[in-house]
This record gives sequence, structure tokens and C-alpha cells, in this order.
Amino acid sequence: MTMLETIKALADPCRLRLLAILDSGEFTVQELTSILGMGQSRISRHLKILTEAGVLAVKRQGTWSYYRVGDANAFFTAISPAMKTELETLDNRTQDVAAVARVLEDRRRRSQQFFDQHARQWDALVCTLLPVPEYVAQLVRLVPQKSEVLEIGVGTGNLLPELANVASRTIGVDHSPAMLEEAGRRVAATGLHGVELRLGEMTHLPVADGGVGCVVANMVLHHAADPLAVLHEMGRVLVVGGVLVIADLARHEREWAREQLADQWLGFEKEELIGWIKAAGFNHVACHRYEGAAGQESVFLVQAIKDKG
Repeated sequence: MTMLETIKALADPCRLRLLAILDSGEFTVQELTSILGMGQSRISRHLKILTEAGVLAVKRQGTWSYYRVGDANAFFTAISPAMKTELETLDNRTQDVAAVARVLEDRRRRSQQFFDQHARQWDALVCTLLPVPEYVAQLVRLVPQKSEVLEIGVGTGNLLPELANVASRTIGVDHSPAMLEEAGRRVAATGLHGVELRLGEMTHLPVADGGVGCVVANMVLHHAADPLAVLHEMGRVLVVGGVLVIADLARHEREWAREQLADQWLGFEKEELIGWIKAAGFNHVACHRYEGAAGQESVFLVQAIKDKG
């Protein structure tokens, strides 16, 4: 793609608005149609032009396609830092930012409603519908001994007993009151000590800056409306030198998981996951894939270190 062809691809007010929106995350055609208040055919045409120019990239997950700012066009990559500043001055920028917030809030609200509705059946539901290999023992071994641990998306608390055995203190956060109620029952029934449960969002954790030594996210990130924003928030609450431990699904094609398990993403590619983690300020990233047996989905176990304040 020549410089002139790239400039032609960018020379449209709607396409510039799309760039500004997609610079903040990944969105589907349907979501972009809602954000911009335009017809799907018009949005699709602009996305096609930008994608063919290498300005955007598309990730297909089942029947959904997510668009994001790409890196295949060297000229665009070179000018994008200056463009980002100018994109904030677009005439419709304020309303677009508000519309993006509404779309992300809609993702979050649907997820919370689902988990509130299925809290009591959640453990059985997941094991039955989306089985994975046994990996919990390996996950717990990645958690530093005697550290203060924050588990994000604590759910019904099935990991809390294992974490409490290695942590000096454990905080469990979830956005679903019904899930926290189930976790509270588990804590009481097992007599766990040093465990605190808090209501909160993944993108706005109820923990102070540098408040914990380890963050654990067990099968959580694929439920996140904006995984990169969640990873940045994990970095905020970790001390310098703190440890991030993630267990999540490798890319799969079980499209029904979106409706039946409230999954935002059908797992992740290894390079994608590591790229987000590094972009959020983590280094020393180690990622191991546990292959699933027949009928199971594979799982990534990741450990990373926050090495900057």
C-alpha cells in the first residue's frame, strides 16, 4: 500500500471517526453501527476500505468479526501517534466516546445479569458445557507464597481454599452479588481465614494502587468487555515486582458459549494474549498451553511480572 493510497483511505470523516473509536478497543460491525448511528452497509464499506489499506485488522470469532487498529501498514504506523492527537478533535468525538461507553456498559450489564441468574448452578454448568483439563494445581504453584492475593472474578469461590493455603491474605472480587453470596457460603462452610469478599468491576477494582502482591484471574478474561483495560487495572493494583497469574481458554469455535456461558470472547490466541499483557506494562511473561483431551478445550496458564511503577 503506497503513501498516496493510504492517505486516500484515511481521507473521509466517517473513516476517521472509526479509527478514533477502534483505537480504544475491538468492536463488531453491529456495535460500530450502533455507536455511529449509521447503516450497516455504509459502516461495512468503510471498514473494508480501511482493512484493505492495512489500517485496520479483523479478528473472526465464530460468526462474529472484531475490528481493531492494525499494524500492517508501515506508513500509517509511522503517522499514527500524531493522528491520535488530532482524532480527539473530531467534531463528533464527544458523542462517539459516550456511545462507546454505552456499548461497553451493555456488554458488562448483560454479563452481570447472566451471572446473577446462574450463580447457584454455575460450577456444574461450566463443567458440563465447557470442560477443560485439570490445571488448578499448576495455577496455584504460580502464586507466590505468603503474598497478599487478589482474585478477580471470584465467582462461587471454588479457588479460594487453594489460594488461602498459600496466601497471607486473599481478596475476592466479583461484579455479581449473587456470585459473591455463593462464595460467602463456601468461605463460611470451609472455615477459611484471611479471606475478604468485595463487590466490584474488573475495570474498577476496589483495591488501592499497589495494594496486593499477586493478582489471579481464573477463567475471567474471556468474559471481559475490554481485556486490555482489565489488564491495565490489574497492573494498577499490583506492587512493583508483583505477580500476575492468568488461566484462560485457548481459541475455540464453540459459538454457543456466548449465549449459554456469557462469553465475550471464544478464547484467545497465544500471541494476542501475550501482546495485551506486555502492552499493560508486564514483563517476564511465561505462557504454557495445557491441551484438552477429547471434548475438552485447551487452557493457557500465564505468569507475568510488573516491573515498573
